[in-house]
Amino acid sequence: MSYLLAPNPKAKGLSTAVTGLDQNGNTVDLHVVTERPLTLYLNSQEIVTMMTIGDHPDLLALGYLINQNMLRATDPIDTIEFDDELGVVIVRTPVETDFEVKSKKRVRTSGCAQGTVFSDVIDAFDDIQLASNARLHTSWLPILTKQINTTPSLYLDAGAIHGCVLCREDQPLVYVEDVGRHNAVDKIAGWMAKHNETADDKIFYTTGRLTSEMVIKTVMMGIPILVSRSGFTAWGVELARQSGLTLIGRARGDRFTILAGQERVIFDNKADDAS
Repeated sequence: MSYLLAPNPKAKGLSTAVTGLDQNGNTVDLHVVTERPLTLYLNSQEIVTMMTIGDHPDLLALGYLINQNMLRATDPIDTIEFDDELGVVIVRTPVETDFEVKSKKRVRTSGCAQGTVFSDVIDAFDDIQLASNARLHTSWLPILTKQINTTPSLYLDAGAIHGCVLCREDQPLVYVEDVGRHNAVDKIAGWMAKHNETADDKIFYTTGRLTSEMVIKTVMMGIPILVSRSGFTAWGVELARQSGLTLIGRARGDRFTILAGQERVIFDNKADDAS
């Protein structure tokens, strides 16, 4: 398979070799995923400190700002600067952003700069129209899941990590991982913005639960179809139905469950109920 971006489980610093004991007291050697803090600045304003495995800090920073509605995907970016030693990434824009302007007003009036960020995200979420003509053939799902599950990854090498994959039809295009599923989603958003990638014809696959956060981020990216091998939360389902997102969970092989947006699904690979 040919990815545009794929995990590199052997990359330096992403995992650490440790020694322990098994259930019989025998010595075992294994790799565990690393975590490191990354502090994000938007121009001169500190935004958040994230725990991450440390790869693709530029994509993570850009995607976080977009998914939090602090930047638009079309906003001009001067530079994205990363200091590995300090654990800092700075996204610089040619002019002060709307978020910075609003944050200054909030500091003056309430003393809380980011207390209403969530409401801003929900306002933007409510205004997004997902592509109604997008389609998902059920015959694509077993092909996709097999390719993703057999791709060399930190998950296979060390576990304790989430993966997210941007797909088109039955082909995975971009596969990233992180200790938090939200970080992995943001890396995808950053990659899409960096490469001016369209969203209408894409499928988003995640190893994590289909929570409200996952639904909101997928809709914020404009992707009409979200698939997971895991299960759902009630609010995630409610938001998917509200936004018109196609929501598919428990996707394993040719088995899955659709709880929203079934009008986009073409059933061309029905599973044998007797099997």
